[in-house]
Amino acid sequence: MSITLTENAAKHIQQQLIKRGKGFALRVGVKRSGCSGFSYTFDYADEITPNDQLFESHEAKVVVDTNNLPYLDGSQIDFTKEGLNYSFKFINPNIDNTCGCGDSFSVKETAKF
Repeated sequence: MSITLTENAAKHIQQQLIKRGKGFALRVGVKRSGCSGFSYTFDYADEITPNDQLFESHEAKVVVDTNNLPYLDGSQIDFTKEGLNYSFKFINPNIDNTCGCGDSFSVKETAKF
């Protein structure tokens, strides 16, 4: 199981944690939402729980609850700028389809648990 960060994503995470003044990682996950089934969640991790998996790339850390790993395994997280919008972007090999608005996705049968 793995999740990686691009250099841009790692720099952004480090900068945001410094601004925030606490925390050690970005917490990512999925939730049931939208017209396609799932959407990504983002938060800061101030602690790690026994059910968490920790990943590190470019000196930045990502925490994922192990229940979400089948949906995220093999993903790369980037931080992109499109016009005036800045956001995290997932390159996720488990996605089967996305909705027209781009906010939600469905996963391949092999990723479902």
